[in-house]
Amino acid sequence: GGTCVIRGCVPKKLMVFASEFAHVPEEARAYGWDLSLGAFSWEAFSGRLHAELDRLEGVYRKLLAGSGVTTYDARARLKDAHTVELSTGESFTAKHILIATGGRPVRPDIRNAHLGIVSDDIFRLKALPKSVLIVGGGFIACEFACILHGLGVEVTQYYRGAQILRGFDDEARGLVAEAMRDRGIDLHLGTDIVEMGPEGQDHGPTGTGSDAAMGAEAAHSADLLARGEAGKPVWVKATNGREKVFDAVLFATGRDPNTLDLGLEALGIELGRRGEIVVDGYSQTAVPSVYAIGDVTNRVNLTPVAIREAMAFVETVFKANPTPVDHDLIPSAVFTQPELGTIGLTEEAAREREAIEVYCTSFRPMRSAFAGKSDRVLMKLVVSRKTRRILGCHIVAPEAGEMIQLAGIAVKMGATKEDFDRTVAVHPTMAEEIVTMRQPVRRA
Repeated sequence: GGTCVIRGCVPKKLMVFASEFAHVPEEARAYGWDLSLGAFSWEAFSGRLHAELDRLEGVYRKLLAGSGVTTYDARARLKDAHTVELSTGESFTAKHILIATGGRPVRPDIRNAHLGIVSDDIFRLKALPKSVLIVGGGFIACEFACILHGLGVEVTQYYRGAQILRGFDDEARGLVAEAMRDRGIDLHLGTDIVEMGPEGQDHGPTGTGSDAAMGAEAAHSADLLARGEAGKPVWVKATNGREKVFDAVLFATGRDPNTLDLGLEALGIELGRRGEIVVDGYSQTAVPSVYAIGDVTNRVNLTPVAIREAMAFVETVFKANPTPVDHDLIPSAVFTQPELGTIGLTEEAAREREAIEVYCTSFRPMRSAFAGKSDRVLMKLVVSRKTRRILGCHIVAPEAGEMIQLAGIAVKMGATKEDFDRTVAVHPTMAEEIVTMRQPVRRA
């Protein structure tokens, strides 16, 4: 595990902050400020970033030590239902074993995939590429598209689906895609890579490799990064026939649970289609003494959810208080520009379940309108016609992640549309629209 703090949401969010300064001088001029934008230094930022990550890791190690935890920096695998064997040759026995090994980014099964990088590699780049192709349409792909564009990289994005951010509300993800294009990201939907290779070489027929070969390619890619040799121009051919050379190719095509070589199947622990550990509502595997939490179970792959799963595990196993994990109504955010915050059902999912009303508004916020910018935001509520409860809330706006955390409390408590209506608006704010929408825009 450890993705979030070391190579996930924490360093990514710091990169989000860094990427948001580029537009400040232009916007400031509308407000009477005369600012000039200096050059962005990846070297300076990267140095501070890694210093902060080292500090955070030190904090967590100190917390573990202070709690009486002994840490072994070694690979481990299960020898039997109560024994763990380390790569150092040491073995330990325990009444209960908890697996929390997290997940890892995957490369597509195409030849020369080792020439591309994955999200883990972004934080280890010696220099930013001048141009990048991002392959994928999920939140990781879209977030890094916005981040790198904000840092001055020419960004192209290929996604094989009809729209980015599959699983999110259609109206919300459509506005995010529109905003990304308006900002200058070259987004191509219904498009994927069919072939890639080093620039300037003859390129033969496409092909796929074995698992061993793909693993070797990934290791080779990591070695190139370590030597500072990654990022050499890559030739890419797309499904639409387009051919182009990019300084870097970033694969953001999914993550798989870290279950390889843990000795799980030999013990009778069931694995799912993507290699995830199958558990019950109490995070218990088919082997009663073995539990698993977090991304390795591929349930809801978010850090706060893994923390809740850990808390439920402690209650169940060590406090004689069987506590199932609550995976219902979890707020989340996509840190694109603008951000997307969401909780509950999308309009599409709710419509399949029951009769609904949709309250929605999209507008130019005051700050952007005054500066002459075309940025738009979206506020949307999906309401049950029978119970009047808020089934879903979707926000596309700057700081939508902050907004959805607070809206999530009300939705989790079972607030109704009338509860929202009775709440006095804070004016002037973008978020006031959440409590001032009176007429549904459609019923289904």
